[in-house]
Amino acid sequence: MKKLSFLLLPLLLLALGGCASNPRTKADAEQVQHYTDPKDPFESVNRSMWDFNYDVLDAYILRPTAVVYADYMPQFARTGLLNMALNLEEPSNSVNNVLQGKMGDGFISLGRFLLNSTVGLLGTIDVATKIGLERKDEEFGEVLGKWGVATGPYLMIPALGPNDPRSGVGDYVDSAYGPLDSLNIYFSVLRFGIKALEARAALIQQEQQLDNSADPYGFVKNAYFQNLEFKVKDGQVEKTAEEEALDDDIDAYLEGL
Repeated sequence: MKKLSFLLLPLLLLALGGCASNPRTKADAEQVQHYTDPKDPFESVNRSMWDFNYDVLDAYILRPTAVVYADYMPQFARTGLLNMALNLEEPSNSVNNVLQGKMGDGFISLGRFLLNSTVGLLGTIDVATKIGLERKDEEFGEVLGKWGVATGPYLMIPALGPNDPRSGVGDYVDSAYGPLDSLNIYFSVLRFGIKALEARAALIQQEQQLDNSADPYGFVKNAYFQNLEFKVKDGQVEKTAEEEALDDDIDAYLEGL
C-alpha cells in the first residue's frame, strides 16, 4: 500500500502548501464542525478516528520513533533504504502511466527500475535520477480518477488516516504488481515503516501549521481532496478568481523587490 502512515498525507499536503480556510473565531470553528459535507457522510465517526490517530498514535508512537530514527540512523543508510523502498514501486508506476496514455513516462519508470535494481545495487542508489530519469509517480487510484471514477465518501482509517474507496481500491491493485506482490510480511512492514518514518521526520517543522488550525480535521480533509484532484489532473487544477488575484498580488510584490 502506498499510504505511508496515518499522518503522512496530511502533513505532506501542508509541506507542499495545500491551503484551506482557517476559521478566525470560535464561532466560525463551531460553524465549520456543524457543516454537513456531502463527501463526508461519516463525519462523527471520522472525527473520532482523527482524534485517536493524531492525539494518541502519532503523539506517543510515530513522532517519537521518527525523531529517534532521524537522530541516530546514519544519513547514507536512510537514503539507501528509502531509495530501495521507492524503487519497488517503479513497475506499478510504469503500468499506471501506460494506462493513462503516458507511454514515455511508462518507459522511464520501467527503465528506472531496471537501472537502479542492477547498477544501483538493488535500488539503494538512485542512479536513474543522476542521469536525468526523474521519478514518474502514478497510482492506480489516479488511473481510476482519469477514467471518471468518483472518490466516494471520505474515510478516516485507524492508523492509516485519510482515505476513500477509490484510493483504497487503487492501493490494493498497486500492491498486486511485481515485485511488491512477492514481498513477505516482514519486508512489506519494513518498506512501509521506512517510508513512514522518513516522511514523518521530514515534516516535523511543518506540524505547527496543523496545530494552529481552528479545525484540524476539516483542514486535513479539504487538503486531502485537493491533493487527489491535483494528482489526477497532473497539477492542471483551475484556480478560483480569489486565487488568481492573490497570485497576481504576489507577482507584483516580487517584481517590486
